Amino acid sequence: REIMSAALSMEKRIAIAYLGPQATFTHMAARSRFGENVTYRPFESIAEVFAAVEKGRADYGVVPIENSIEGAVSHTLDEFVDTELKICAEIYLPISHHLLTRDPSREVVKIYSNPQVFGQCRRWLLEHMPGVELIPVSSTARAAELAAREPGSAAIASRLAGELYGLKILEENIQDELGNTTRFLVIGRKISGPSGRDKTSILFGVKDKVGALYEALGPFKRYNINMTKIESRPNRSKAWEYFFFVDIEGHANDESVQKALREMRSHCTILKVLGSYPKGSLEPSDPHGG
Repeated sequence: REIMSAALSMEKRIAIAYLGPQATFTHMAARSRFGENVTYRPFESIAEVFAAVEKGRADYGVVPIENSIEGAVSHTLDEFVDTELKICAEIYLPISHHLLTRDPSREVVKIYSNPQVFGQCRRWLLEHMPGVELIPVSSTARAAELAAREPGSAAIASRLAGELYGLKILEENIQDELGNTTRFLVIGRKISGPSGRDKTSILFGVKDKVGALYEALGPFKRYNINMTKIESRPNRSKAWEYFFFVDIEGHANDESVQKALREMRSHCTILKVLGSYPKGSLEPSDPHGG
């Protein structure tokens, strides 16, 4: 937060890269964090957001990392394997999905949305739209754009996307579960300082032997460090080997965390601290949310 506050206070208008186009949930998450006095630059893929920050075309990037219903966003996890970028902050955004169409009087024959969104609305679609063609696209905003062009089509997207593309709400809040929330990460080139209420994200790999993962995680118990998340992803350069992504409570500068990580390294083939940052709030913060 200190690094971002300093950047925002500078005369130079900072640039924020995000998974676009305009009016995606990632755009909304970025606005909730950075406000209006920055330059927003949309990119078509998560990899392009990382590249923009790495090459200095943006000061920070905002990418989705997990959804409370559908789980982890694998493309984001994979990008952390090779990058030197750091996680500077996290953002929690409550997600509301609406069925949007240009002409509510017409029968809907196809629906556009992001594949994860279809997953979050699976039961509603089976009950209310059986037989309707579901067409996956790169983002909810792209879905709204297509629905605005094509008669008889609809999009599952946010209210903001509907307003941007002149669509009307056919059905509100069609997500299967209440409390649907997506977590986003702010990525940058520097690690954030301690706030007193931090978490740290780590990537590591272990040796191919019995009990390797148990041994690698053991220092967290010995130093009374709470692990709040663990995910695994295949090692794309070596078949049947995996990387693990872990979130723990505390900052990388904390003495107990430093001791645990030192012990952990002896059990790992690779260990990277992806960043330490203040814990995000679960409260809604964007007036256009949903």
